[in-house]
Amino acid sequence: MLCSILQWNYQDKRGFSRMVKDKKVALIYRVGALMIAVTGFLTMMGVFGGGWNFSVLAFYTLQSNVLVIVLFVMLTIRTAMGLREGKSGDAGFFARFEMVCSINILLTFLVYWLLLAPRVFMMVDDFPIWTYANLAVHGFTPLLCIIDYFLFTRPGHLKYRDIYYVCIFPLVYLIGTSIAGLLGYVYFISADDGLPIRFPYFFYDFDRIGMLAFAYIGGLVVFLVAVGHAFYFLDKARKRRCQENCPTTDVTD
Repeated sequence: MLCSILQWNYQDKRGFSRMVKDKKVALIYRVGALMIAVTGFLTMMGVFGGGWNFSVLAFYTLQSNVLVIVLFVMLTIRTAMGLREGKSGDAGFFARFEMVCSINILLTFLVYWLLLAPRVFMMVDDFPIWTYANLAVHGFTPLLCIIDYFLFTRPGHLKYRDIYYVCIFPLVYLIGTSIAGLLGYVYFISADDGLPIRFPYFFYDFDRIGMLAFAYIGGLVVFLVAVGHAFYFLDKARKRRCQENCPTTDVTD
């Protein structure tokens, strides 16, 4: 499936390949993605429920969604500006930043659905897991970001150091929330024992799992670096394919 998408993306023939090289299509996609990302974020913040719940901003999910919203704002504006140069042509802008955002939001997607959601199902029978807000911030927005990267971003712009830039945002978040917790900030009260929880995620809750948290943190870093390498080498493979199947076109990084 992914190979077919990459092939369509860089063969200048009929059908879907023309869509992903059409700036109008890219603009429509990005406006739609931005609307979903913003409405999901605002709904999770409680805006449409009568007030703002700023406490949810303490969680990586919301912060990574903010990062992607910033990305989609940049992409939407740049794509709209690019229409003045003609509606056809590559719409892959800010490729390096989009790669970093894609992996950071991919972390949100995988951690939630593989680690957190199963725990929620077991611990809370009526948790609103299938609500629009929950699905948007944990599912729709991550997938829309990753799809945008592969559909519209022309390969060849990534640098090897970008692999390690991927780690910056999650590690800054982890360090910041750990310091806040160690200084006494309480994220919520445990439903099991009624005790305060000073760390937002169980896999680095030093109060409850102790030194095991460092193993989880190490695993997180290894995962980010591994996925960063995968994106980097895939970018090189896509570049070779592009050079074989399409003319050289300059794009903005």
